[in-house]
Amino acid sequence: MAVDQENFVHLTRPLAPTLLGFGAGSAPLTVNIQPQSVFSIIDHAVRRDINGSNSNRVIGALVGTRSEDGSEVEVRSAFAIPHVETDDQVEVDVDYQKNMLALTLKAAPREQLLGWYTTSHELNSFSALIQNFFASPETGTFPHPAVHLTISSDAGSAISTKTYVSAPVTVVSERAADTCLFIEVPHKLLIADSDRSALSTVSSAAHTEARAAPVVSDIENLAQSLEVVSDLLERVSGFVGEVLDEERDGSHALGQYLMNALSLAPKVSNLQIENDFNSHIQDVLMVSYLANTIRTQIDLSQRLATATIVGFGGEAGEKKEGEEGEKKEGREGGGGGRGRGGKRGGRGGGRGGNQQREPREPRENGE
Repeated sequence: MAVDQENFVHLTRPLAPTLLGFGAGSAPLTVNIQPQSVFSIIDHAVRRDINGSNSNRVIGALVGTRSEDGSEVEVRSAFAIPHVETDDQVEVDVDYQKNMLALTLKAAPREQLLGWYTTSHELNSFSALIQNFFASPETGTFPHPAVHLTISSDAGSAISTKTYVSAPVTVVSERAADTCLFIEVPHKLLIADSDRSALSTVSSAAHTEARAAPVVSDIENLAQSLEVVSDLLERVSGFVGEVLDEERDGSHALGQYLMNALSLAPKVSNLQIENDFNSHIQDVLMVSYLANTIRTQIDLSQRLATATIVGFGGEAGEKKEGEEGEKKEGREGGGGGRGRGGKRGGRGGGRGGNQQREPREPRENGE
């Protein structure tokens, strides 16, 4: 893949939505981005080779799900693609992209290729060339449009993201590969309730000199959550008090929202809330105690198993060898090896070497 930078044509002409493949009554494309994909992109940007020729930006593929009508996509993961970019041309490792995409789809069969990302907001002829590659029928998302995500990776500045789709704009077939029109589409970052605790911990590390934040326990996390709820209640109470005292203008929308939120609150007494809270704390402590007990039991069983194996291979093995040696020396001493048994003064051969046997009586059969 190569393109001449001198033949670049800057495209700024607006394009009608019908050129994107959207019908007159269909909704515009919306891109939803999961936090783990953003972390993967930032990690790729941080680990890039700053001394290489492609130090300005990195690129990779976006993988996720698409709605049935194709009007909404959700970016769930991303993987890096090696590339080399100079002033005259750009080279992308196509074989690596195909192999990584096949492995990713094996791990998540319900997902599909959505487009590509880069860590620069600049749109040039190289961007158009890569966009057409990801939108082609052979290697891309055709018949759906390929999503292009640009994300900033400057240290010390806030992260900004933009999403685009493209449409072909050319008058000659020779320029079709490196020419397209990028159209920005709306997007949003999806944050699930299960991800809020982890994201808050990560964001708190930005305010420390070491850029690190400790992972708090469940009880500490519960205490922090109660403090946040208490602060929010104080803010709401202060706002309502100022409105009632006519110190500030009220808002009908905000008042309706507060009324709906308060209507969802359970009608329980303070004593019942305190009892439920204490019960929850006891449950948390019981789970922690059981986890520590199980961990101790597993550790003890592993040590006992290891001690048994060592004893069998050491003491039991030496005992077995000693018994076999006694039997062997006894046989040698009884068969005439008196000198050997006498020298050892031993267990088996000592009797045959130092003590005389009693004469046997003759038997009737001459035995």
